[in-house]
Amino acid sequence: MNRAARLRGAWALTPLLVFLILYLGVSLWIGDFYKMPITVAFLAASAYGLCVIRRQPLEERIACFSRGAGHPDLLVMVWIFVLAGAFAQSAEAMGAVDAAVRLTLSLLPARLLLAGLFVVACFVSLSVGTSVGTIVALAPIATGIAEATGWSLPLLAGIVVGGAFFGDNLSFISDTTIAATRTQGCDMRDKFRVNLRIVLPAALLALLAYGVMGWRRAVPVGFPEADWVCIVPYLLVLAGALRGWNVLLVLGLGIVSCGLIGLWKGAFDGYGWMAAMGDGIGGMGDLILVTLLAGGLFELIRSGGGIDFIMRHLSLHVHGKRGAELCIALLVSISNLCTANNTIAILTSGRLARDIAGKYGVDPRRSASILDTFSCFVQGVIPYGAQLLMAAGLCGLSPLSIMGYLYYPFLMGATALSAICFRWPRRYA
Repeated sequence: MNRAARLRGAWALTPLLVFLILYLGVSLWIGDFYKMPITVAFLAASAYGLCVIRRQPLEERIACFSRGAGHPDLLVMVWIFVLAGAFAQSAEAMGAVDAAVRLTLSLLPARLLLAGLFVVACFVSLSVGTSVGTIVALAPIATGIAEATGWSLPLLAGIVVGGAFFGDNLSFISDTTIAATRTQGCDMRDKFRVNLRIVLPAALLALLAYGVMGWRRAVPVGFPEADWVCIVPYLLVLAGALRGWNVLLVLGLGIVSCGLIGLWKGAFDGYGWMAAMGDGIGGMGDLILVTLLAGGLFELIRSGGGIDFIMRHLSLHVHGKRGAELCIALLVSISNLCTANNTIAILTSGRLARDIAGKYGVDPRRSASILDTFSCFVQGVIPYGAQLLMAAGLCGLSPLSIMGYLYYPFLMGATALSAICFRWPRRYA
Protein backbone atom coordinates (compact mmCIF):
# COMPACT_ATOMS: atom_id res chain seq x y z
CA MET A 1 0.00 0.00 0.00
CA ASN A 2 1.63 3.29 -1.14
CA ARG A 3 1.74 6.47 0.92
CA ALA A 4 -1.17 8.12 -0.92
CA ALA A 5 -3.40 5.09 -0.37
CA ARG A 6 -2.46 5.00 3.31
CA LEU A 7 -3.37 8.65 3.72
CA ARG A 8 -6.70 8.12 1.96
CA GLY A 9 -7.46 5.16 4.20
CA ALA A 10 -6.63 7.08 7.37
CA TRP A 11 -8.66 10.09 6.21
CA ALA A 12 -11.63 7.84 5.45
CA LEU A 13 -11.84 6.96 9.15
CA THR A 14 -12.36 10.56 10.29
CA PRO A 15 -16.20 10.48 9.90
CA LEU A 16 -16.28 7.83 12.62
CA LEU A 17 -14.18 10.12 14.83
CA VAL A 18 -16.63 12.97 14.17
CA PHE A 19 -19.52 10.79 15.28
CA LEU A 20 -17.76 9.68 18.46
CA ILE A 21 -16.84 13.27 19.37
CA LEU A 22 -20.36 14.56 18.74
CA TYR A 23 -22.23 11.76 20.48
CA LEU A 24 -19.98 10.44 23.23
CA GLY A 25 -17.83 13.52 23.68
CA VAL A 26 -20.66 16.05 23.90
CA SER A 27 -22.76 13.79 26.14
CA LEU A 28 -19.88 13.28 28.56
CA TRP A 29 -18.92 16.96 28.47
CA ILE A 30 -22.40 18.22 29.42
CA GLY A 31 -23.06 15.25 31.72
CA ASP A 32 -26.38 14.37 30.13
CA PHE A 33 -26.75 11.39 27.82
CA TYR A 34 -30.18 12.53 26.59
CA LYS A 35 -29.19 15.97 25.26
CA MET A 36 -27.36 14.86 22.12
CA PRO A 37 -29.65 12.86 19.78
CA ILE A 38 -27.78 9.97 18.20
CA THR A 39 -29.60 10.61 14.91
CA VAL A 40 -28.16 14.14 14.72
CA ALA A 41 -24.67 12.86 15.46
CA PHE A 42 -24.92 10.29 12.67
CA LEU A 43 -26.42 12.84 10.27
CA ALA A 44 -23.57 15.28 10.90
CA ALA A 45 -20.93 12.54 10.56
CA SER A 46 -22.56 11.33 7.33
CA ALA A 47 -22.61 14.83 5.85
CA TYR A 48 -18.97 15.24 6.82
CA GLY A 49 -18.12 11.89 5.22
CA LEU A 50 -19.79 12.85 1.95
CA CYS A 51 -17.68 16.01 1.90
CA VAL A 52 -14.25 14.60 2.79
CA ILE A 53 -14.19 11.26 0.96
CA ARG A 54 -13.57 12.66 -2.51
CA ARG A 55 -12.33 9.81 -4.68
CA GLN A 56 -15.63 9.93 -6.59
CA PRO A 57 -18.06 12.62 -7.80
CA LEU A 58 -20.68 13.71 -5.30
CA GLU A 59 -23.46 11.81 -7.09
CA GLU A 60 -21.50 8.56 -6.83
CA ARG A 61 -20.70 9.21 -3.17
CA ILE A 62 -24.41 9.70 -2.46
CA ALA A 63 -25.14 6.49 -4.36
CA CYS A 64 -22.48 4.70 -2.30
CA PHE A 65 -24.07 6.01 0.91
CA SER A 66 -27.49 4.87 -0.30
CA ARG A 67 -26.18 1.38 -1.12
CA GLY A 68 -24.86 1.08 2.39
CA ALA A 69 -28.12 2.29 3.90
CA GLY A 70 -30.06 -0.12 1.68
CA HIS A 71 -27.91 -3.19 2.34
CA PRO A 72 -30.17 -6.28 2.58
CA ASP A 73 -28.91 -7.13 6.08
CA LEU A 74 -29.78 -3.63 7.31
CA LEU A 75 -33.20 -3.67 5.70
CA VAL A 76 -33.98 -6.98 7.39
CA MET A 77 -33.01 -5.32 10.67
CA VAL A 78 -35.38 -2.44 9.86
CA TRP A 79 -38.26 -4.88 9.34
CA ILE A 80 -37.38 -6.52 12.65
CA PHE A 81 -37.51 -3.13 14.35
CA VAL A 82 -40.91 -2.39 12.80
CA LEU A 83 -42.44 -5.70 13.87
CA ALA A 84 -40.74 -5.59 17.28
CA GLY A 85 -42.27 -2.19 17.98
CA ALA A 86 -45.72 -3.36 16.91
CA PHE A 87 -45.42 -6.53 19.00
CA ALA A 88 -44.11 -4.78 22.14
CA GLN A 89 -46.86 -2.14 22.13
CA SER A 90 -49.60 -4.67 21.31
CA ALA A 91 -48.40 -6.91 24.14
CA GLU A 92 -48.41 -4.00 26.58
CA ALA A 93 -51.90 -2.87 25.56
CA MET A 94 -53.21 -6.43 25.83
CA GLY A 95 -51.72 -6.97 29.32
CA ALA A 96 -48.98 -9.46 28.42
CA VAL A 97 -46.21 -7.43 30.04
CA ASP A 98 -47.99 -7.17 33.39
CA ALA A 99 -48.79 -10.88 33.34
CA ALA A 100 -45.19 -11.82 32.47
CA VAL A 101 -43.84 -9.62 35.26
CA ARG A 102 -46.15 -11.19 37.83
CA LEU A 103 -45.17 -14.68 36.67
CA THR A 104 -41.45 -13.81 36.80
CA LEU A 105 -41.74 -12.38 40.31
CA SER A 106 -43.64 -15.45 41.48
CA LEU A 107 -41.18 -17.98 39.99
CA LEU A 108 -37.82 -16.35 40.78
CA PRO A 109 -36.65 -16.27 44.41
CA ALA A 110 -36.84 -12.71 45.72
CA ARG A 111 -33.14 -12.54 46.59
CA LEU A 112 -32.08 -14.00 43.26
CA LEU A 113 -34.23 -11.90 40.93
CA LEU A 114 -31.29 -10.26 39.15
CA ALA A 115 -29.29 -13.48 38.86
CA GLY A 116 -32.41 -15.33 37.69
CA LEU A 117 -33.13 -12.79 34.98
CA PHE A 118 -29.53 -13.15 33.74
CA VAL A 119 -29.82 -16.96 33.64
CA VAL A 120 -33.12 -16.70 31.74
CA ALA A 121 -31.56 -14.33 29.18
CA CYS A 122 -28.54 -16.64 28.77
CA PHE A 123 -30.76 -19.68 28.26
CA VAL A 124 -33.07 -17.99 25.77
CA SER A 125 -30.22 -16.52 23.72
CA LEU A 126 -28.31 -19.81 23.70
CA SER A 127 -31.45 -21.55 22.47
CA VAL A 128 -32.51 -19.03 19.81
CA GLY A 129 -29.03 -17.97 18.68
CA THR A 130 -29.91 -14.30 18.32
CA SER A 131 -29.27 -11.46 20.74
CA VAL A 132 -31.85 -9.23 19.05
CA GLY A 133 -34.61 -11.83 19.43
CA THR A 134 -33.74 -12.30 23.09
CA ILE A 135 -33.86 -8.57 23.76
CA VAL A 136 -37.19 -8.23 21.94
CA ALA A 137 -38.70 -10.96 24.13
CA LEU A 138 -37.23 -9.92 27.51
CA ALA A 139 -36.76 -6.13 27.45
CA PRO A 140 -40.48 -5.40 28.02
CA ILE A 141 -40.45 -7.86 30.93
CA ALA A 142 -37.40 -6.10 32.39
CA THR A 143 -39.29 -2.79 32.15
CA GLY A 144 -42.25 -4.24 34.01
CA ILE A 145 -40.02 -5.72 36.72
CA ALA A 146 -38.32 -2.35 37.21
CA GLU A 147 -41.68 -0.64 37.67
CA ALA A 148 -42.92 -3.31 40.07
CA THR A 149 -39.81 -3.63 42.25
CA GLY A 150 -38.07 -0.27 42.07
CA TRP A 151 -34.92 -1.76 40.60
CA SER A 152 -32.97 0.48 38.22
CA LEU A 153 -34.30 0.01 34.67
CA PRO A 154 -30.86 0.58 33.04
CA LEU A 155 -29.49 -2.17 35.30
CA LEU A 156 -32.21 -4.64 34.28
CA ALA A 157 -31.80 -3.68 30.61
CA GLY A 158 -28.05 -4.27 30.97
CA ILE A 159 -28.70 -7.73 32.44
CA VAL A 160 -30.90 -8.66 29.47
CA VAL A 161 -28.35 -7.36 26.94
CA GLY A 162 -25.52 -9.20 28.68
CA GLY A 163 -27.39 -12.49 28.75
CA ALA A 164 -28.38 -11.99 25.11
CA PHE A 165 -24.73 -11.81 24.07
CA PHE A 166 -23.85 -14.94 26.04
CA GLY A 167 -25.93 -16.99 23.61
CA ASP A 168 -25.05 -14.89 20.57
CA ASN A 169 -21.41 -15.79 21.21
CA LEU A 170 -21.89 -19.52 21.91
CA SER A 171 -25.05 -20.78 20.22
CA PHE A 172 -24.65 -23.32 17.40
CA ILE A 173 -27.30 -21.51 15.37
CA SER A 174 -25.91 -18.01 15.90
CA ASP A 175 -24.85 -16.26 12.70
CA THR A 176 -21.62 -15.13 14.39
CA THR A 177 -20.72 -18.74 15.24
CA ILE A 178 -21.46 -19.83 11.68
CA ALA A 179 -19.42 -16.96 10.20
CA ALA A 180 -16.46 -17.49 12.57
CA THR A 181 -16.21 -21.24 12.01
CA ARG A 182 -16.61 -20.99 8.25
CA THR A 183 -14.00 -18.29 7.81
CA GLN A 184 -11.50 -20.17 10.01
CA GLY A 185 -12.26 -23.66 8.71
CA CYS A 186 -13.14 -25.42 11.96
CA ASP A 187 -16.06 -27.38 13.38
CA MET A 188 -18.74 -25.59 15.41
CA ARG A 189 -18.55 -28.16 18.19
CA ASP A 190 -14.80 -27.68 18.63
CA LYS A 191 -15.12 -23.90 18.55
CA PHE A 192 -17.84 -24.12 21.23
CA ARG A 193 -15.54 -26.05 23.56
CA VAL A 194 -12.76 -23.48 23.28
CA ASN A 195 -15.16 -20.53 23.40
CA LEU A 196 -16.98 -21.78 26.50
CA ARG A 197 -13.73 -22.11 28.45
CA ILE A 198 -12.87 -18.52 27.59
CA VAL A 199 -16.19 -16.86 28.48
CA LEU A 200 -17.53 -19.11 31.26
CA PRO A 201 -15.48 -17.29 33.95
CA ALA A 202 -17.04 -14.01 32.80
CA ALA A 203 -20.57 -15.46 33.00
CA LEU A 204 -19.93 -16.86 36.49
CA LEU A 205 -18.49 -13.54 37.71
CA ALA A 206 -21.49 -11.65 36.33
CA LEU A 207 -23.87 -14.16 37.93
CA LEU A 208 -22.07 -13.76 41.27
CA ALA A 209 -22.27 -9.97 41.03
CA TYR A 210 -26.01 -10.07 40.33
CA GLY A 211 -26.52 -12.54 43.16
CA VAL A 212 -24.70 -10.30 45.65
CA MET A 213 -26.56 -7.19 44.45
CA GLY A 214 -29.96 -8.80 44.84
CA TRP A 215 -29.32 -10.69 48.07
CA ARG A 216 -30.52 -7.94 50.40
CA ARG A 217 -33.17 -6.51 48.10
CA ALA A 218 -36.70 -7.64 48.90
CA VAL A 219 -39.29 -7.86 46.14
CA PRO A 220 -42.75 -6.43 46.99
CA VAL A 221 -45.35 -9.09 47.69
CA GLY A 222 -49.08 -9.20 47.14
CA PHE A 223 -49.18 -9.07 43.34
CA PRO A 224 -52.35 -10.41 41.72
CA GLU A 225 -52.03 -13.85 40.20
CA ALA A 226 -50.68 -13.87 36.65
CA ASP A 227 -53.18 -14.38 33.84
CA TRP A 228 -51.66 -17.24 31.85
CA VAL A 229 -53.72 -16.46 28.76
CA CYS A 230 -52.02 -13.06 28.48
CA ILE A 231 -48.60 -14.75 28.51
CA VAL A 232 -49.39 -16.88 25.46
CA PRO A 233 -47.88 -14.38 22.94
CA TYR A 234 -44.53 -14.47 24.76
CA LEU A 235 -44.63 -18.25 24.94
CA LEU A 236 -45.38 -18.44 21.21
CA VAL A 237 -42.51 -16.05 20.42
CA LEU A 238 -40.08 -18.02 22.57
CA ALA A 239 -41.28 -21.37 21.23
CA GLY A 240 -40.99 -20.19 17.63
CA ALA A 241 -37.52 -18.85 18.24
CA LEU A 242 -36.46 -22.09 19.96
CA ARG A 243 -37.64 -24.03 16.92
CA GLY A 244 -35.43 -21.87 14.72
CA TRP A 245 -38.20 -20.03 12.85
CA ASN A 246 -37.40 -16.80 11.07
CA VAL A 247 -37.51 -13.87 13.51
CA LEU A 248 -39.91 -11.94 11.24
CA LEU A 249 -42.31 -14.89 11.21
CA VAL A 250 -42.00 -15.22 14.99
CA LEU A 251 -42.75 -11.53 15.58
CA GLY A 252 -45.68 -11.66 13.15
CA LEU A 253 -47.10 -14.62 15.07
CA GLY A 254 -46.68 -12.67 18.29
CA ILE A 255 -48.53 -9.63 16.90
CA VAL A 256 -51.46 -11.71 15.65
CA SER A 257 -51.74 -13.61 18.94
CA CYS A 258 -51.66 -10.34 20.91
CA GLY A 259 -54.47 -8.94 18.77
CA LEU A 260 -56.69 -12.01 18.97
CA ILE A 261 -56.28 -12.42 22.73
CA GLY A 262 -56.72 -8.69 23.33
CA LEU A 263 -59.93 -8.65 21.28
CA TRP A 264 -61.23 -11.76 23.05
CA LYS A 265 -60.50 -10.37 26.53
CA GLY A 266 -61.81 -6.91 25.66
CA ALA A 267 -58.48 -5.19 26.30
CA PHE A 268 -59.02 -3.19 23.10
CA ASP A 269 -61.17 -3.14 19.98
CA GLY A 270 -59.90 -3.37 16.42
CA TYR A 271 -59.07 0.33 16.24
CA GLY A 272 -57.30 0.16 19.59
CA TRP A 273 -55.16 -2.71 18.36
CA MET A 274 -54.20 -0.81 15.22
CA ALA A 275 -53.44 2.30 17.30
CA ALA A 276 -51.18 0.25 19.58
CA MET A 277 -49.30 -1.18 16.60
CA GLY A 278 -48.96 2.29 15.09
CA ASP A 279 -47.59 3.71 18.33
CA GLY A 280 -45.09 0.87 18.58
CA ILE A 281 -43.88 1.30 15.02
CA GLY A 282 -43.63 5.07 15.46
CA GLY A 283 -41.56 4.57 18.59
CA MET A 284 -38.96 2.75 16.49
CA GLY A 285 -38.48 5.70 14.13
CA ASP A 286 -35.20 6.91 15.64
CA LEU A 287 -33.86 3.37 15.69
CA ILE A 288 -34.63 2.89 12.01
CA LEU A 289 -33.04 6.21 11.05
CA VAL A 290 -29.90 5.39 13.02
CA THR A 291 -29.66 1.99 11.31
CA LEU A 292 -29.93 3.52 7.83
CA LEU A 293 -27.53 6.41 8.57
CA ALA A 294 -24.98 4.06 10.15
CA GLY A 295 -25.13 1.70 7.17
CA GLY A 296 -24.57 4.54 4.72
CA LEU A 297 -21.74 6.09 6.76
CA PHE A 298 -19.85 2.83 7.18
CA GLU A 299 -20.16 2.05 3.48
CA LEU A 300 -18.54 5.42 2.77
CA ILE A 301 -15.72 4.54 5.17
CA ARG A 302 -15.26 1.15 3.51
CA SER A 303 -15.28 2.55 -0.02
CA GLY A 304 -12.76 5.21 1.02
CA GLY A 305 -10.32 2.50 2.10
CA GLY A 306 -10.72 2.98 5.84
CA ILE A 307 -11.26 -0.67 6.77
CA ASP A 308 -8.51 -1.90 4.41
CA PHE A 309 -6.15 0.63 5.99
CA ILE A 310 -6.89 -0.68 9.48
CA MET A 311 -6.46 -4.32 8.55
CA ARG A 312 -3.24 -3.91 6.59
CA HIS A 313 -1.70 -1.60 9.17
CA LEU A 314 -2.37 -3.97 12.06
CA SER A 315 -1.16 -7.07 10.25
CA LEU A 316 2.29 -5.50 9.75
CA HIS A 317 3.03 -5.58 13.49
CA VAL A 318 2.51 -9.25 14.28
CA HIS A 319 5.22 -11.20 16.12
CA GLY A 320 4.54 -14.69 17.45
CA LYS A 321 1.30 -16.47 18.42
CA ARG A 322 0.30 -14.02 21.12
CA GLY A 323 0.81 -11.09 18.76
CA ALA A 324 -1.14 -12.88 16.02
CA GLU A 325 -4.08 -13.47 18.36
CA LEU A 326 -4.02 -9.87 19.57
CA CYS A 327 -3.97 -8.71 15.96
CA ILE A 328 -6.99 -10.90 15.12
CA ALA A 329 -8.82 -9.46 18.14
CA LEU A 330 -8.01 -5.90 17.08
CA LEU A 331 -8.98 -6.56 13.48
CA VAL A 332 -12.46 -7.79 14.30
CA SER A 333 -12.96 -5.19 17.06
CA ILE A 334 -12.14 -2.25 14.81
CA SER A 335 -14.17 -3.74 11.97
CA ASN A 336 -17.10 -3.99 14.38
CA LEU A 337 -16.66 -0.37 15.44
CA CYS A 338 -16.81 0.63 11.80
CA THR A 339 -19.72 -1.59 10.75
CA ALA A 340 -21.81 -1.87 13.96
CA ASN A 341 -22.60 -5.46 12.95
CA ASN A 342 -20.68 -8.33 14.51
CA THR A 343 -21.46 -10.82 11.75
CA ILE A 344 -20.30 -8.44 9.02
CA ALA A 345 -17.21 -7.63 11.11
CA ILE A 346 -16.30 -11.34 11.26
CA LEU A 347 -16.86 -11.79 7.53
CA THR A 348 -14.85 -8.64 6.80
CA SER A 349 -11.82 -9.61 8.87
CA GLY A 350 -12.14 -13.41 8.75
CA ARG A 351 -10.06 -14.04 5.65
CA LEU A 352 -7.11 -11.96 6.83
CA ALA A 353 -7.45 -13.47 10.32
CA ARG A 354 -7.21 -16.95 8.82
CA ASP A 355 -4.06 -15.99 6.92
CA ILE A 356 -2.48 -14.58 10.10
CA ALA A 357 -3.49 -17.66 12.10
CA GLY A 358 -2.02 -19.98 9.49
CA LYS A 359 1.22 -18.05 9.24
CA TYR A 360 1.87 -18.01 13.00
CA GLY A 361 0.41 -21.41 13.90
CA VAL A 362 -2.71 -20.28 15.75
CA ASP A 363 -5.25 -23.09 16.20
CA PRO A 364 -8.28 -22.41 13.91
CA ARG A 365 -10.63 -23.25 16.80
CA ARG A 366 -8.93 -20.57 18.85
CA SER A 367 -8.91 -17.95 16.10
CA ALA A 368 -12.65 -18.61 15.50
CA SER A 369 -13.34 -18.15 19.22
CA ILE A 370 -11.35 -14.91 19.31
CA LEU A 371 -13.20 -13.54 16.29
CA ASP A 372 -16.61 -14.38 17.73
CA THR A 373 -15.90 -13.28 21.31
CA PHE A 374 -14.35 -9.92 20.51
CA SER A 375 -16.99 -9.11 17.91
CA CYS A 376 -19.71 -9.82 20.48
CA PHE A 377 -17.85 -7.80 23.10
CA VAL A 378 -17.62 -4.72 20.89
CA GLN A 379 -21.16 -5.13 19.54
CA GLY A 380 -22.42 -5.40 23.09
CA VAL A 381 -20.94 -2.11 24.30
CA ILE A 382 -21.20 0.30 21.36
CA PRO A 383 -24.18 2.66 21.83
CA TYR A 384 -25.02 2.60 18.12
CA GLY A 385 -25.22 -1.20 17.83
CA ALA A 386 -28.59 -2.74 17.01
CA GLN A 387 -28.83 -4.56 20.34
CA LEU A 388 -28.32 -1.54 22.59
CA LEU A 389 -30.53 0.57 20.36
CA MET A 390 -33.24 -2.09 20.54
CA ALA A 391 -33.00 -2.42 24.31
CA ALA A 392 -33.00 1.36 24.75
CA GLY A 393 -35.97 1.78 22.41
CA LEU A 394 -38.07 -0.89 24.11
CA CYS A 395 -37.20 0.36 27.62
CA GLY A 396 -37.47 4.08 26.81
CA LEU A 397 -33.83 4.78 27.72
CA SER A 398 -30.72 6.29 26.19
CA PRO A 399 -28.22 3.66 24.97
CA LEU A 400 -25.50 5.40 26.97
CA SER A 401 -27.48 5.03 30.19
CA ILE A 402 -27.32 1.23 29.81
CA MET A 403 -23.58 1.07 29.11
CA GLY A 404 -22.56 1.40 32.77
CA TYR A 405 -24.50 -1.79 33.59
CA LEU A 406 -23.13 -4.06 30.86
CA TYR A 407 -21.26 -6.25 33.32
CA TYR A 408 -21.14 -9.43 31.26
CA PRO A 409 -19.99 -7.89 27.93
CA PHE A 410 -17.15 -6.04 29.67
CA LEU A 411 -16.18 -9.13 31.68
CA MET A 412 -16.32 -11.19 28.48
CA GLY A 413 -13.88 -8.80 26.82
CA ALA A 414 -11.58 -8.88 29.85
CA THR A 415 -11.51 -12.67 30.09
CA ALA A 416 -10.96 -13.01 26.34
CA LEU A 417 -8.01 -10.62 26.51
CA SER A 418 -6.65 -12.51 29.53
CA ALA A 419 -6.97 -15.78 27.62
CA ILE A 420 -4.71 -14.36 24.91
CA CYS A 421 -2.17 -12.86 27.32
CA PHE A 422 -1.97 -15.91 29.60
CA ARG A 423 -2.41 -18.53 26.84
CA TRP A 424 -5.63 -20.02 28.15
CA PRO A 425 -6.94 -22.66 27.58
CA ARG A 426 -3.54 -24.30 27.39
CA ARG A 427 -4.67 -27.21 25.27
CA TYR A 428 -5.49 -24.96 22.31
CA ALA A 429 -2.80 -22.31 22.84
